[in-house]
Amino acid sequence: MAEQSNVAERAQQMMAQMVSAGAPSDIPGLRKMLEQFSDLLNGGAPEVGAVHDAVLLREVGGARVTADVMVPRGAGPHPVLVYLHGGGWVAGSPKTHRKLGLRFAEAGYLVVSVDYRLAPEAPFPAPFDDCVFAVRWAAENAAKYGGDPKRLAIGGDSAGGNLSAAVAAHLASDSSAPKIRAALLIYGAFDFEAFLQDGPVASQPGVDEAAARALRDAMIFGYLGKNPSQSVLRDPRVSPVRGAAKLPPSILICGTADPLLEHQKALVAELEKARVTHENVVYDGMPHGFVQMEFLPPATDSIQKMVAFLKKHLG
Repeated sequence: MAEQSNVAERAQQMMAQMVSAGAPSDIPGLRKMLEQFSDLLNGGAPEVGAVHDAVLLREVGGARVTADVMVPRGAGPHPVLVYLHGGGWVAGSPKTHRKLGLRFAEAGYLVVSVDYRLAPEAPFPAPFDDCVFAVRWAAENAAKYGGDPKRLAIGGDSAGGNLSAAVAAHLASDSSAPKIRAALLIYGAFDFEAFLQDGPVASQPGVDEAAARALRDAMIFGYLGKNPSQSVLRDPRVSPVRGAAKLPPSILICGTADPLLEHQKALVAELEKARVTHENVVYDGMPHGFVQMEFLPPATDSIQKMVAFLKKHLG
């Protein structure tokens, strides 16, 4: 209990520091911020059966694409979750999202947390292609780690939510691809046309709007290149709201203090139109990134809801 109290106190201090420091305005700043607060966000992580770090999935373009494979305790075969971290397509790694991945492993899921290539060094479609490959790899290799590839889900937060939806819709059209039975879509960006429009980009008091807008543009242009064409912006691999009808049963998580809530609303509308099974979960007052902030009660509640959703659709 004392350790949990200490983690919560440090996490709250972290939030105060983040707000007082202001939002980063460029990619190096975002990368530095994620590294700076990684230890606090990942403190008090649960114990699981085993963790295999940086398992090589493939080498491409002179880069190694790896994944951290998190194995639950107990006898398998375990259902499988391919997890795609957030970070605006330009930052983050399985290490920045370590604790969240371990929470799903703690709940009984073999987690393949993918270290896909990042923009701008590797722009679209490289991160997307890595994630597609990772799903195929997981289906082919999960059994080696005690996983059941026939019970396969995908999930991710922020940019990882975008990639999860895009990959799931893309593979649904491929008869040779493994079947994804559920998706966890956590405060994702689902419509790049809307993303580029002049709307609010910061909802938290104290966050500089100009810096947030500059960072948003750096992420978008880093991922898609400067002045992406309309055809690129409307590509379902980029804007998965346009592939909503192909999504598997999905749970969507967001807070009302998150500018990406409008993206979730748009995707939910398309899921309803296509009659795709889904759960729409919105937490009052929660900011972007809150699921990793376990000192906030909705973080734990959201993880419990996602685990329940996975159990319902994967068994």
